[in-house]
Amino acid sequence: MTRSLVIAPQWIGDAVMTEPLLRHLQARGERITVGALPWVAPVYRAMPERVHSVLEFPFAHGGLQWSARRHWARQLRQQFDVAYVCPNSFKSALLPWWAGIPQRVGYHGESRYGVLTHRLPNPPKDARPPMVPFYLALGGDAMDTAVEPRLVMDAVQVDATLAGMHLQRQGYYAFAPGAEYGPAKRWPAQHFAVLAEQLPLPVVLLGSAKDADVCNAIAHTVNQARPGHCQNWAGHTTLEHAMAALAGARAVVTNDSGLMHVAAALQIPQVAVFGSSSPLHTPPLSSVAHVVWLKNDLTYEPPLQCAPCYARECPLGHTRCLVDIQPEDVLRWLSQ
Repeated sequence: MTRSLVIAPQWIGDAVMTEPLLRHLQARGERITVGALPWVAPVYRAMPERVHSVLEFPFAHGGLQWSARRHWARQLRQQFDVAYVCPNSFKSALLPWWAGIPQRVGYHGESRYGVLTHRLPNPPKDARPPMVPFYLALGGDAMDTAVEPRLVMDAVQVDATLAGMHLQRQGYYAFAPGAEYGPAKRWPAQHFAVLAEQLPLPVVLLGSAKDADVCNAIAHTVNQARPGHCQNWAGHTTLEHAMAALAGARAVVTNDSGLMHVAAALQIPQVAVFGSSSPLHTPPLSSVAHVVWLKNDLTYEPPLQCAPCYARECPLGHTRCLVDIQPEDVLRWLSQ
């Protein structure tokens, strides 16, 4: 059996998008260990049928962290036959190289001559494929690029998490109002609040500590109108707990974010709101997900010639790609 090490991406959404690659590798008989950063590792623990074990690398954003990578490389010597390096950075390929793994596969990335034995050409920036086929290509064989990522949460863990949050399965909606990239990907907090006030079930807000302020504002507004209707768990849960809360929800409302991809892979009904980014590149891959994007709304006037801009903040200062998506537009889909 081929012993395979997968170096995971550093973003939650990208990690979800690698599941079809792991499914493909596992199906052809490879025993998969994933090396992931701590904030991404829970995604891979929700792939029990694909992943044999998960290694949590204590690396941080930025910097090469030579000594830590060399330490892990020494620990992993002679344990693997092949490494698949998902990120494009030079530093992400160092550990498999130093560990002496015979085959090291990845995109050319940041001029990774030598550190990789098999380099795929970088796709043109203006024609980069969706993320699932982008990662699937590392597997090397012809494959179905329409496959949807799948995650599985342990039912006992979900029930225990919900009990601790005083929630019941299907008894609440989950909102993920954050987006790591910037405000041009975030539906206005006031719109989230208005939507929450109109829903018949309570609303749970999920996100990281960086989302705490916007979630506090939403919860304050909602609970003034409907006391106790909105719980804010942003910054107060682990990713495992947030994933469990998504798994138990009646439906989910998200921006284009990592939790959007998690909800899609868990097959939870959701509405995903897009603004500056494109669902043609990073859609929620699920038959029970609906995308709201004014760019492809033929009834919207004047047409959004500026979208997708992929900017962190609106270059034109109006962010109407998100502001003009009304709460009732999302409510209509949640009510179906």
